[in-house]
Amino acid sequence: MIAPWIDPNVVGLLILAVLGLVAGMAGGLLGVGGSLILIPALTFVYGPEQHLYQAAAMIANVAVSVPSALRHRKAGAITPSILRIMLPAAVVAVVVGVILSNLPVFAGRDGGVWLGRLLAVFQVYVIGLNLHRLMHDGRPGGETMPARIGTGRVAGTGTAMGLVAGLLGIGGGAVAVPMQQAVIGVPLRNAIANSAAVICFSAAIGSVVKNATLAQHGVPWWSGLFLALLLAPTAAIGGRIGAGLTHKLPVRQVRIALIVVLAVGAWRMAQL
Repeated sequence: MIAPWIDPNVVGLLILAVLGLVAGMAGGLLGVGGSLILIPALTFVYGPEQHLYQAAAMIANVAVSVPSALRHRKAGAITPSILRIMLPAAVVAVVVGVILSNLPVFAGRDGGVWLGRLLAVFQVYVIGLNLHRLMHDGRPGGETMPARIGTGRVAGTGTAMGLVAGLLGIGGGAVAVPMQQAVIGVPLRNAIANSAAVICFSAAIGSVVKNATLAQHGVPWWSGLFLALLLAPTAAIGGRIGAGLTHKLPVRQVRIALIVVLAVGAWRMAQL
């Protein structure tokens, strides 16, 4: 048993497998890791336990992002010059974000509820960004805009990505993808690929810190590892499938699906 409220019987295992697959496909498709779907879904099925779900989801994000990043690399979509700057900034910032998530105001189940509500607010923000992008997907030259690469802009993007990822237990791609487009000028598919590559490392570092500090929230340290173990196999499969779809599906369809899923998730987290 992962925790008193999660019993991994056959039905429970199937539910976790499906959640991992769906989150993995969304994460691979959009370069967001998968937590934006995983955490609200786990909350819906099992009830609020934010710190446990964050710890497990950060590990699952690694499982999603590694095959996803490899698929993007094969497609030649990753930008090394951006990665060299954004990656170290995100890794440092994610540790700071996890430390912030462990502050007394976010401690215990009640504090976890506030983290869940913060996640809901952030999901609404991502929905707004995607609605805006949805109205501009068809603009001429939108996917061929040359990247305006500046060290400060890229480092700032990585810092924002890591900080939000560590605080909310997400991959951070929901920050990094739109920021790369708006601040640096990176085309969408490249922004998704860069984000997936960074998450491979930032989520790994963040998950170590988060799982190591679970006990202070009254959750056994091994619970996050065990839950992640049940989610990771199908999440990895979904990540590879989603990354492949990134280079095949029309961007407009991808955005519409994401908006619907995030809207349901935000509504659920706001009900905590």
